Amino acid sequence: MAITGASGVIYGIRMAEELLLRDFEVHLIASDAACIVLEQELDWDFSAGRVQTFCQHLPGSNLVYYDNDDIAAPLASGSFLTQGMIVMPCTMSTLSAIAYGSSNNLISRVADVMLKEKRQLILVPRETPLNTIHLRNMLLLAEMGVHIVPAMPGFYSKPTSIDEIVNFLVGKVLDLLNVPNDLYNRYV
Repeated sequence: MAITGASGVIYGIRMAEELLLRDFEVHLIASDAACIVLEQELDWDFSAGRVQTFCQHLPGSNLVYYDNDDIAAPLASGSFLTQGMIVMPCTMSTLSAIAYGSSNNLISRVADVMLKEKRQLILVPRETPLNTIHLRNMLLLAEMGVHIVPAMPGFYSKPTSIDEIVNFLVGKVLDLLNVPNDLYNRYV
């Protein structure tokens, strides 16, 4: 799982929390920009270091943190078995790097591995408005089998809090992974 520097880092944090609460082993990569946004949006303090900060905020012992510059991390190899990868939120810069195979950091390299190994890759872009380049890159990735799940919450469940809006999107991504959840009220 990766968190990049788009606004809406709460989506990625909640996804990691939900996976950890369900006893999944979560291998997490956060870009430098993601840490800046975590400081701005969630008031996280990284003065103790990234590993310590993520471990402080995310439950359980199944969290493994990787530096985005660690291109030699086990995740960078197709022989490292995973069920897939989620990039939530995903900046348009990261989405573009994935679309064009620019594996210049661990996030884009692991996504490239998911593509070459035909494993599930889910990108949650959080950008608006979208320009032609964004749309073409998303189409290119969708044609490769990547799930593109824009951070567009549904309001048919009449959410009354930010948590309910975040849970809607996290629940939708968990559905794609076939992970049972009741994070949102399904349309009936």
